[in-house]
Amino acid sequence: MAKNLWGGRFKGEPDKTFVEFNRSFDFDIRLFDADIRASLAHAEAIRDAGVLSNAEFTKIERGLKKLVKEAAASSSFFDDNDAEDVHSFIEGRLVDSVGDTGKKLHTGRSRNDQVATAFRLWLRDRVDAIDVSLKDAQRAILNAAERHADAVMPGYTHLQRAQPILWAHWCLAYFEMLARDRERLSDARKRINVMPLGSGALAGTGFAIDREKVAKQLGFGSVSKNSLDGVSDRDFCVEFASCGSLIMVHLSRLAEDLILYCSTEFGFVELSDAVSSGSSLMPQKKNPDALELIRGKAGRVFGHNAALLATLKGLPLAYNKDLQEDKEAVFDTADTVDICLRTAAIVLDNLRVNESRTRQAAAKGYLNATELADYLVKKGVPFREAHDTVGRAVLFAIENNRELNKLSLADLQQFSKKIDRDVFDVLDLNSALSAKDIIGGTASRRVRSAIKAARKYLAKK
Repeated sequence: MAKNLWGGRFKGEPDKTFVEFNRSFDFDIRLFDADIRASLAHAEAIRDAGVLSNAEFTKIERGLKKLVKEAAASSSFFDDNDAEDVHSFIEGRLVDSVGDTGKKLHTGRSRNDQVATAFRLWLRDRVDAIDVSLKDAQRAILNAAERHADAVMPGYTHLQRAQPILWAHWCLAYFEMLARDRERLSDARKRINVMPLGSGALAGTGFAIDREKVAKQLGFGSVSKNSLDGVSDRDFCVEFASCGSLIMVHLSRLAEDLILYCSTEFGFVELSDAVSSGSSLMPQKKNPDALELIRGKAGRVFGHNAALLATLKGLPLAYNKDLQEDKEAVFDTADTVDICLRTAAIVLDNLRVNESRTRQAAAKGYLNATELADYLVKKGVPFREAHDTVGRAVLFAIENNRELNKLSLADLQQFSKKIDRDVFDVLDLNSALSAKDIIGGTASRRVRSAIKAARKYLAKK
């Protein structure tokens, strides 16, 4: 059994079941590189504080760097090890490599601030990686918009056809969602990027460690201001999981739209074979599995967010072993969000829009009813009166199985004498789109301008 980092005051051996229950090495192994980075900076700090001689520091530095090389060179480096966690694993290997000098490395720190520091370093790097995946997904959205820039489709409310929009306008809605996700993640990164090292177990350290210098070396924006909070704060985990949850909300909505749009009933888009599967029984099936998995995995991330909140809810200050539960929730959130973003980008890069089908759908279902109401308003009719008038006209059209623009002028004039021949220009599908010529509207000119602005955004961010 590996030697623990504690044990001097214990007489008996821990129960084997408890040892396994207490052990976190199998999952916190992910923190290996981050812990080495933090340990190198800490070694320099305690050298500057007079704890280590230059020779001892050099010995520890070389030993830690050697571990990194060994881990990179051998796939079995972490195998057959019964260390309690990755931190004790590193210390044990370091002592094996450099002798008793390695035992001095832990001076001035506790596993509490050591773990929190490595965890923040790791998560900061993953946030940066997820931001790249978010950006790639945004780029895929823009590419999909530009491939079918003139495609017209129905916009929906309550899953009922509402008003005509451009396909590209639909794409840009999701671009905006992911832009907000990136802003939130960037803001959360500021609070992740606070260094707790130097907080000790809970009260700080009695050695003259220059925390701000260490923070600068590790790229942290600041140091924690209270040692109790420094070792027990996991707000950054919850905030990250919350950001991840909103990303998954947006990806799940995108997935749901596309699942509907690729169905036979809609037939708006066709997914690539690269992200679809077939049925083991029905030869004709082409299932949107990639999108269904994205939709399904959203709940998994939501669960991690709720679990973190529940874990933290009743904890007294400062560190408690409950906090070991933070790792798997955050690790899986990061993995799930990233793979879902990358998969969504692949889906978008390979889908094809059936432009004739979407246009036909946009031309049916009285989607130009609002245009008729607006037409009457511009003729001096109060909107509420115009709304009622058009409602009666739509009912007449339904009963006669015709679209509004297929009614005769006489048919329309029975509902309002304000209606004249120019109404048919207004009821035209292209005119309905062009009428929404305001910032954020679906008019072609505005959408193309929005795409251009989105490209500039990606170039800067």
